[in-house]
Amino acid sequence: MTKKVETVDIWEGCKSIERIPGKVSGTWLFEGTRMPVATLFAIFKSGNSLAEFHEWYPGVEEGLVLDLLEHIELSLEDRLVSS
Repeated sequence: MTKKVETVDIWEGCKSIERIPGKVSGTWLFEGTRMPVATLFAIFKSGNSLAEFHEWYPGVEEGLVLDLLEHIELSLEDRLVSS
């Protein structure tokens, strides 16, 4: 029997990112940029810091990143409370 996995897109509702069909293959981007959100997490996964991200990608405003991280934190808290 195959177990059906329900997915929820945690990016929905975050005002600092956008997804536009045809722009960078429709991936989630920081608002007003062509920078994929996934790049931030690849930087973290590589052991680099938020300061390094900003140094390497100055076109992504710090406020956008901080808003995204806060959105993720609140989304995770909501899931913990509702489970």
